[in-house]
Amino acid sequence: MGSFGSAHGGRGAGRPVRGIALDIGSSRTRAWAPGAGVFADVPSGPVRRGRVTDADSQLRLLRRLTAAAPGGDGHDTVVMLTHPVLAGREEREAAKRVMDGLGAVRVFAVDSARAAAAYAAPAGDGPLLVVDLGAQLTEVTLVVDGLVVDARLAEVGLDDLPESGSAPDSVAGTAADLVSDLWRRDRTGAVRGALRRGVLVTGGGALRLDVTGRLAHLLRARLRLANDPSTSAVRGAGLMLASALRHPVASPVCG
Repeated sequence: MGSFGSAHGGRGAGRPVRGIALDIGSSRTRAWAPGAGVFADVPSGPVRRGRVTDADSQLRLLRRLTAAAPGGDGHDTVVMLTHPVLAGREEREAAKRVMDGLGAVRVFAVDSARAAAAYAAPAGDGPLLVVDLGAQLTEVTLVVDGLVVDARLAEVGLDDLPESGSAPDSVAGTAADLVSDLWRRDRTGAVRGALRRGVLVTGGGALRLDVTGRLAHLLRARLRLANDPSTSAVRGAGLMLASALRHPVASPVCG
């Protein structure tokens, strides 16, 4: 987990703050707040394949969500933001520009795979494969001891499935290919161990039985579906946010 740092040079020190976790997906944007849980699940602004394509529109949406966040008196807000595990510098800088416009005290960033694992998987229970079946992205991440060891991403998602009939292979097959590529390049046995443990499946695709059934068949592995998989990333980010609010001195610095 990293931080974009204070957007206003430390503004808010000693003043009441509230927290909000945000998961900006290609299809939906979800918001979580301490004591309220997931309080918003709304269509995203212009986002394409995980990239914000209209920062101004997205900023207006996030301002509305931040203003509606329960708790505190609204003076300042600490934000925990999820991002695709392989987000590049361009995507991160675009997200930072949007976050700067919120006037937050500090913005922390965490990849969606670790956030989902924090919510849906016990810590310290061996290597974990997280398969995120999203609207426009499919991500496969190997997490060991809470750290991302390797990851793959394909710009294929549920939106690419035909509206008529069931054709899950374009998503399930893509996810299985990404797992296979991780396996071929793994020299530690972590992927094999994670497959034996069971694959954590998140995202809206986890609710598609045709997709998950086909994926389980292709991987020949047990799938572990997160509770409410569409919101597992924002819920995990919320847990991390709650920890940061409780222990601000120990919160991570820019990274």
